[in-house]
Formats: sequence, structure tokens, C-alpha cells
Amino acid sequence: MTHPLRLTLIFLFSITSTFAQEGHRMSEFEKSIVPFYMGSRGMYPSTAAVNPPSSPVRTIAEWEELQALVVGWKSYPTILRQIVGAAKQETRVIIVYTTPDTQSSLINYLAAGGVDTVNVTFLAAPVNSVWSRDYGPWSAYTNDVDSLITIDWIYNRPRPSDDAVPVVISNYLGTPLYQTTAAPWNLVHTGGNFMTDGFGTGFSSALVYNENGPGGGFGLNHTPAEVDSIMYHFMGINRYIIMNTLPYDQIHHIDMHMKLLDEQTLLVGQYPQGIADGPQIEANLQFVLSNYNSIYGTPYKVVRVLMPDDNNLYPNNGGDYFTYTNSSFINKTIILPVYGIPEDSSAIRIYRESMPGYKVVPINCVSMISALGALHCITKELGTNDPLLISHQALENTTDTLNSYVVNALMQHRSGINTATLFWRTDTLMAWNSFNMTFTGIGNNWTGLIPAQAVGTTVYYYVSATAISGKSQVRPLPAPSGYWKFEVTGTTGFAASFTNEIQSIFPNPCNALTCIPVQLAQSGFVQLRLFDASGRLIQQIFQGIKSAGENKFFFDAKSLSNGMYFIEMKTAEGTFGKVAVRH
Repeated sequence: MTHPLRLTLIFLFSITSTFAQEGHRMSEFEKSIVPFYMGSRGMYPSTAAVNPPSSPVRTIAEWEELQALVVGWKSYPTILRQIVGAAKQETRVIIVYTTPDTQSSLINYLAAGGVDTVNVTFLAAPVNSVWSRDYGPWSAYTNDVDSLITIDWIYNRPRPSDDAVPVVISNYLGTPLYQTTAAPWNLVHTGGNFMTDGFGTGFSSALVYNENGPGGGFGLNHTPAEVDSIMYHFMGINRYIIMNTLPYDQIHHIDMHMKLLDEQTLLVGQYPQGIADGPQIEANLQFVLSNYNSIYGTPYKVVRVLMPDDNNLYPNNGGDYFTYTNSSFINKTIILPVYGIPEDSSAIRIYRESMPGYKVVPINCVSMISALGALHCITKELGTNDPLLISHQALENTTDTLNSYVVNALMQHRSGINTATLFWRTDTLMAWNSFNMTFTGIGNNWTGLIPAQAVGTTVYYYVSATAISGKSQVRPLPAPSGYWKFEVTGTTGFAASFTNEIQSIFPNPCNALTCIPVQLAQSGFVQLRLFDASGRLIQQIFQGIKSAGENKFFFDAKSLSNGMYFIEMKTAEGTFGKVAVRH
């Protein structure tokens, strides 16, 4: 007699192959089969570990060296072919395909678009959908740079073939596989809603807490602290930054409106003031900037890129979710979604200015964006087997014309670092000067010097390291075409004059995390309180000392009833107020 669970699994594979949705949204039918999906997980043939690795883990950042890029060949073949054509110049491309496609038909289709199969691997395995970012594997290393391992979550869609792709990829790579599939370590997650700086900081929307909680629909009952613990033990995420979901993005994947460009730079989508998800995006961003620094201990840098309209419509009134943040790093290339609109040229310029030396390849995604995804959503990076990790905080502009400029870099390889070199110049037409960096004896840090320069000089530089094994690496990855730069400026400045003020609250109307920007003329005591329309005190938001200048405070409007509220600020200079509306 066939085991009932096996029959359930066969049934689930059959119906999801027939009815799986190409979009990111979960259909009503798929919602109805989630219990079967979760209950059948014990039937998957896998030798994976369901407990976390015994060694510390570091999940890679997207800009690190890749050995391959994965795509699931299910839909949007014209776009996938362009991705393969761009990516195969940088790394191996793994195409996971299923019937009715065959390897020969895919080869012919690629060739018809001028794409050969050099550096392309075909893996025949079932897939339900194209969204490889969401269901694909995560590359991580034990002890920072030692052994490559593969991490696999439970995919937050009841699509068993998609959910099994990490097993297929891990088998192909020959890496140890760790799965968050068994209590107490079971975790439902989706790749479009996660990014990391490669040093233990992770970003997600609150979707990850919601779906793993008691009302999440997946039969789990994890607290936020338990979710954080799973992410730490399996992926090395020791600081998990969670942001409010957005009103109009429907799938709550952060890659639709933001992206990490490096360890300290956030690329953030920006709507016109007050439009669509713009106010909540801005409130989330200000919450991050006010509460977290980069791994270097300094504030995050922010690069803004437009969230364009769709024929004068935005997501709040029927327009598609046009986004330029849904891009992918592929070693020295960045593939960028564009839409055949005038704003494309501005987005391309912003990427090229922000990431000098990278080859920016625009690919038109207008045919797929209505499905709530673009290039990042349909690609998944696989880290190299032999990482040489380099991290450096780029030098800022300086007024110092007397002292050498110190360049510090973390450099790490499992065999150890043999030599490190700093390259610099003051003219892009000049040859590079080189300076042998020295090991500081502290951690994995190396240091080098750039001689002092005169006012008006722009300094360009990059670093290189060679491991004892002979492995070499540079940072930025496209160096010497890519580089960091800083300017030696004169001393100028002026004193600003302003008074205490509560500036425009956002989003307003509010229904979730809400930001209250406050301008203070001088440092001192501040009391900030929230009252309802009847004058009843609802919450003391802050009471204490704050420094002069701009400060940001936050309250969560989620638990408030609809209506009008009053923000009161008391300082030594007087009392100030602002109205907020819960809607």
C-alpha cells in the first residue's frame, strides 16, 4: 500500500506543476494547499543537515566573487537569454530547466539570439516558476572564508519543485547542505526579502516575522527572537534589521525598492513626495539611519534612484511597480532593469557614477514587471569555492594637505595573506603608483599610505591581495577599471541659523512606523509626546537630552485607532506641535 504522505506529495507535485503562478503573489488555490506543502516536507529525498553548522557562518554579499549564476528557465525567455549573454562573460551560468524544454531546444534558442553556450551549464530538474531569487540557494562560508556551504530555507510558496532547487544546486556543487526544514529550526523565507553586507548584518521587511508567526499561514509559531536566532545560527546574521512592510508593493520584498551597493551604501528607490510607497520607504530608511551604523561604525550612505511612473500611474492607482533597485551583481557586471522610458538614462547614470568600473548592462523588463519582479528576482548568485575576502571603508574627502592618507583594509584567506598592495594615482591618464601594505597584527587588517596631496587634487585608489596559496583578488572587484576616490578640498563653511521645529511627519496619514523629524537650535532637554484628539496622553515618545541639528524620532501607529493625533514637543525654548492622522 502506498504511504498516505507519499500520495500527498505526488498530489502536491502534480497540482503545483499545473497551477503554480508565474507571478510573485500566492493564488487563493495555492493558499489552500499550504498545509499539504508544509506537511509533506519530510518526504523530500535529501541528506541535508537540519541542524545549523557547528562552525561560525558568514553569508556572502552579492558583490563578492561568484563561481556561477543560477536562472530557472520557466518564462520570460527573451529576458533570460539577455541575462545569460551578459552573465556568461563574467561567470558560469547554470540554467535549471524542465519539460517541455530540452537542452538542445535551449541551445538553439540561445543561438538564435547570438548567445553561445561557452560557460553555460544545463541542469534538468523540475521548476514551477522563474523566481530563482526567492527559492534559490544561499552561499555561505564556515569561519568567514573556509569552506563553501549551501543554505536552504522553506520557500514561502507551495511550489515543491522550486523548493527543491537548492538541493539540485548543492548536489551539483558538491557542497554541504543545511536546511531550515525541521523544528526548532524551521523557517519560511524568500530571497527577494533578504540582503546582507557579508559581515553579519541582514535586512528584511517584517514579512519574515509575519509568515513565521502564529498568524502567518504556514503553521509556524516563531517569535521574532526565534527567527533572529535561526538566521544567526544558519547564516551568521547577528544583526537583523527589520523594516515595516509597504502599503502597495503587495509581495513585501525589499529588493523592489532598495539594494546594498557595498558595506556602507544603500541604494533606495524614491517616489515623488507623498506618492505611493514613498512616505513609508522614507520612514523606514530614516529609522535605519537613526538606529544603525554600517559595519565600520559610521552612518550608512544613501544613493537615491527614481521609482518611475507607469504611463502617469503609480502602484497606488493601478500602475506597475517600476523599479531600478531590482538589479544583480555578476562579478564585474551589473544587470539593470529598464523599461523603455526616459527615466532609464538617469538610472543608468546613477549606477555608473556610484559603481565606477562596473559594466552596467540594461535589460528591458517591461514585459515582466506586472508580475512584481525584475532581474534580481530571476537570478541567484553562487559564491566561489576559494574566497579571498577584502573589505575597505572608502576614504572621505579631506582638507588635510600635510599628512599621508591611511588606507586600512580587512584581507582574509584560508591559507593566509602573503602580500598586499595599495595602488593610487591623481589622474586617470597616469600610471598607477604602488605601495606595499603591511599587516597591522590586529585581526586580518592591512594598512598602506597615500602621500599628502595639494588642495584641488582627486585621488583614485584600489587595493590588491595575494594569498599564501597564490590566490589573488582586488577590491573594488573591477579594479583597476574600478576604484575608490576622494578629493582634497579647501576649508569652507558657514554657520546655519534655525529655530526649534517639528518638521513634516511622514508618512502622514500614517498606519505603521512613522517618523517625526525635529530641528533643534541647540543641544538640550526634549520631551516628545503623542496625544489623541481629546487631549488624552497616548505615548511618551522621548524624554531626554538631544544634540543640536536634525534629530529623528519614531512611533508605531499600527495599534492606534483611526483619527487625528497631536505631537507635542517641549524644550527650554518653548512648546511646539504637529498633527498626525491615523488612516
